[in-house]
Amino acid sequence: MKLASVHFYPVKSTMGHDVPEAEVEPWGLKDDRRYLVATPEGQMLTAREEPRLLTCRAEVSDGTLTLTGPHREPLRVTPTALLTEVRVWRTEVKLTDCGDDAAEWLSALLGRSVRLVWLDDPTRRPVNPKHGTPQDRVSLADGYPLLLASTTSLDRLNDWIAETAAERGEEAPAPLPMRRFRPNVVVSGVEEPFAEDGWKRVRIGEVDFRVTKPCDRCVLTTIDPDTLVKGKEPLRTLAKYRRIDKQLLFAVNLIPDGTGVIRIGDPVVPS
Repeated sequence: MKLASVHFYPVKSTMGHDVPEAEVEPWGLKDDRRYLVATPEGQMLTAREEPRLLTCRAEVSDGTLTLTGPHREPLRVTPTALLTEVRVWRTEVKLTDCGDDAAEWLSALLGRSVRLVWLDDPTRRPVNPKHGTPQDRVSLADGYPLLLASTTSLDRLNDWIAETAAERGEEAPAPLPMRRFRPNVVVSGVEEPFAEDGWKRVRIGEVDFRVTKPCDRCVLTTIDPDTLVKGKEPLRTLAKYRRIDKQLLFAVNLIPDGTGVIRIGDPVVPS
């Protein structure tokens, strides 16, 4: 098994980056999901509610974030010194406001009033204690520092989707690309589909990770990031084949037990 691809998302729910290597920090990949979009009242927003976020490209260079979108010229973001509380799922997290220019740029993209905020101190947000230790931290990812997916599992899922369409007398859709699932690391060479569900630990290159649990998938996976059209897959097929304890599972969450650089082609050794 080997590391097939690496991905990170500087602003939660915006366009992702495919990179040849990435630095693993205790709370996730360097620069991954350190920013998010929130309502003025302090509620997190994602592409689940605002699919147009998927048209925004966020890039970090020398510590500076630049936003590029279809509606305006690119914007370099300058965070303020103002801390504000934002509700990230069920947790209130202190985040740094990124100023009126960023707020106005993103509000124009989404057609509603929003703010951009930054997790300047990634030690502020703990992971769910049910699946981690009191010392574990996470950036602004949904729940855990990294998400690992397997090409073998995606191939099986796409086969099931084609079979499900045939059973309904529908034309088989094009296979879903991995980016629908927004993983950080993708592994190839796994012998059995969904074998990763049973892993307890995994080493990627020289970095060790704990596997916390399979990931429950949401409506975001049904949105085509190119067209923003919402369909029924993959949730329809996951509900048929991968519904476990009322959750629709694909990919697994990881917590780093060390730091270092991971690279495409690194060996992947589970245990």
